[in-house]
Amino acid sequence: MQEKVVGSTHSKTTGLPRKRFYRARAHSNPLSDSHFPVPLCPGQFDYSLHYPQLFPSSSNNGCVKKIQFADIGCGFGGLLVSLSTLFPETLMIGMEIRDKVTEYVKERISALRTTNPGQYQNISVVRTNSMKYIPNYFEKGQLTKMFFLFPDPHFKEKNHRRRVISPHLLDEYAYTLAVGGIIYTITDVEELGEWMESCLDEHPMFEAVSEEEVKADPVVNLLTSATEEGQKVARNGGKTFRAIYRRISPSSS
Repeated sequence: MQEKVVGSTHSKTTGLPRKRFYRARAHSNPLSDSHFPVPLCPGQFDYSLHYPQLFPSSSNNGCVKKIQFADIGCGFGGLLVSLSTLFPETLMIGMEIRDKVTEYVKERISALRTTNPGQYQNISVVRTNSMKYIPNYFEKGQLTKMFFLFPDPHFKEKNHRRRVISPHLLDEYAYTLAVGGIIYTITDVEELGEWMESCLDEHPMFEAVSEEEVKADPVVNLLTSATEEGQKVARNGGKTFRAIYRRISPSSS
C-alpha cells in the first residue's frame, strides 16, 4: 500500500485534511463564468478518475453502474462521507463550485480511502457549476437522490434568480431524476424554506413525500447531523426547514 505523505495541511494523527487550510468565501456567484473542465455529455465523464478502484479503465463505454446520488453544493463533504457507508454499493458525487472547498473534499476522500482500505471508493467530488451543467453530467432518469443542503439564500429579490431551487432549474432536476427519485432540501432560513417548498409544490413533476415516509427515511437525520452547517444550527439552537419531494411521472401529476 502506498504510504501517504502527511503535510502541514493534514492532521498528523488522522491523516485527514484540516479545514482551516481550505477555507473559502462562503458564497459564490453561480451565474459567473469559472474556468474548469466540463464534459460535453454524460458519456464523457471519466469514472476512472473519480472511482479508480471500481473503474480501472478510462473507457466508460458499456458501464452499467452509474452515479445515483448527487449532493449539490456539497460543502466539506460530510453528507457524502456518511452516505458512503450507509449505501456502500451506490455511486455518489458531490458538486461544489468553490475550488478550495473542492480540494478539501478530494483530500478528505483520499485520506479516508488510505486509512480504511476498501471503503469510501463509491464517493467523489467535482468542481463545477451545477446550475449550468447538470445535463452534462447525468443522463435522463439517472439519479435517484439529489441533495440541496443549506444553499445560499440570496436574500435580495434581484438575486433570487441565483437560487439553486427555482422553477426553471427544477425542470433540469426532473430530467435527471428517475421517477420515484427524491429531492432533499433543508435550510435554516425560513423565507428560503418557504420558497423551495413553494417551487417544488407548484412543479408538475414533483409531489411531497409523506411525513410517515420522511420519518422512516434513514437519510433525513443526516441532513443536519452530517453537515457542518446543520451541526452549527443545532449548536446554536436554531430551526431548520425541510422540503422533501418525489419525482413523479406526468400521468400521476
